[in-house]
Amino acid sequence: MSIDKTVSSPAEAVADIPPGASIAVGGFGLCGVPMILIAALLESGVGDLSIVSNNCGVDDWGLGVLLAAHRIRKMTSSYVGENKEFERQFLSGELEVELTPQGTLAEKLRAGGSGIAAFFTQTGVGTQVAEGGLPRRYDNSGRVVIASPIKEVRAFDVRGRGHEFVLEEAITTDFSLVHALRGDRHGNLVFSKSARNFSPLAAMAGETCIAQVEELVEPGQIDADAIHLPGIFVSRILEVGRTIEKRVERRTVTHEETA
Repeated sequence: MSIDKTVSSPAEAVADIPPGASIAVGGFGLCGVPMILIAALLESGVGDLSIVSNNCGVDDWGLGVLLAAHRIRKMTSSYVGENKEFERQFLSGELEVELTPQGTLAEKLRAGGSGIAAFFTQTGVGTQVAEGGLPRRYDNSGRVVIASPIKEVRAFDVRGRGHEFVLEEAITTDFSLVHALRGDRHGNLVFSKSARNFSPLAAMAGETCIAQVEELVEPGQIDADAIHLPGIFVSRILEVGRTIEKRVERRTVTHEETA
């Protein structure tokens, strides 16, 4: 029996994403960003989206293009420092933001994709992450109208010593969008280098995962031990080729005499 999950166009890939959907998006900085799918989502016109991703791109790239078009209602991220429009929308009360420690965000996505409802972690104990009160949304006068809640903190004995841990709930979303280096028609994916940091986890968290891949191969052409994400998590796959534009956040050059 053939299980061919390929779609023929970006528009077809995102056609059923409705207004108000929650979407986990892969990528790390500008690396591994599913830009073709994001552009198709922008073109579709849907808005009021709740996005979960490590960051929100920059002003003219990645999720930043959806933000600039006012398509994002809420952003759950661990780092947002490269996007001036993000800052403006948050401080003016146009955007809700849930800041989450980076490792915790990754584990919340992994837990959601693994069917784990919540977990305890030491990250955030003794801070507003656990104690609540972090601003999530302002009004247009700068008053906090939504703040983070108080989370449960519990002591556990670890290696013979007592430590406090904060309870973090898993993240699941309606859809997920990811970029992979290679994939087969069954949806098995291989990611490149640091693009692997968040993309497999984002893919797992989405009820419907849509993957764009630079190279599409036949089932069996990817060694089983080389697969980073099994196709059971992937619903659709779109080949975008190797010539797509890829951005670098900061290009640095070291002079030969000081290397």
